[in-house]
Formats: sequence, structure tokens, C-alpha cells
Amino acid sequence: MRKLWTHAEVEAPAEVVWDLLVDTDTWPRWGPSIRSAKVNGGSLKLGATGTVTTVIGIDVPFEITEHVAGQRWSWRVAGVGATDHVVDPLGSNRCRVGFGVPLIAAPYIAVCRLALHRIDQLATADHPPASSP
Repeated sequence: MRKLWTHAEVEAPAEVVWDLLVDTDTWPRWGPSIRSAKVNGGSLKLGATGTVTTVIGIDVPFEITEHVAGQRWSWRVAGVGATDHVVDPLGSNRCRVGFGVPLIAAPYIAVCRLALHRIDQLATADHPPASSP
């Protein structure tokens, strides 16, 4: 499936950003369309299922369809192929994070851009850049 992508560079280690992407407790902090999420079995991995609650209060089932630890994951939401999530290290304290949205859902890219901004804020708050001497 073809995707429309948006990316941002973040001044934090890739591991910090990855943790934000896979910890369902943090999803409402950066995901504008998410009120809460729960993964069955506790960890986000290939084949994992769960439920995401939208900001309008609708519970929707999901399944993880791709998972490469520390690099990328994708999911199906309500049985439909949804967003891809990627993190690429750009050094010890910098990475590139991105979302791929199915072309049919192209307007959702605006929501993903807001999510990238929030991820940047969360990651850099938890891991501020080192000061120069």
C-alpha cells in the first residue's frame, strides 16, 4: 500500500523516541486523536492486538502488522491498514521520526504533523541537548 510520509528530526536519542512510539501509556500525550490505548499482553510486538480509544470516546480494535524493534511498526485499526511509524538514528543524540499514512487517508497527515511536534517536545523535555562549553 502506498503511503504519504511526514518526518521530523528530533534532538534526542532514537531509543527515547522509540519508547514514546511503543509505550501505549504515552500515546495520548503525543497522539491528537487518541484518548487511551491498551495492548493485550502488555507489549507492542508483531501480531499484538489491543484497543485504542479515540478522542471522541469510540473504542477501536488494532493489530500490529509489522514490528522491527527500535526501527518501525505498522498497524491495522478496525481492520484497515493504518499508520506506519519509523525512527532512524542520526547520531547518538539525534534521530528522524516519521509517519506513513495510506493515500486514501491523506488528510490525516495534518494530525501526524502535530504528533511529530508533540513527540519532539516530549523527547527533548526528557532528554535536553547537551550544553556547549
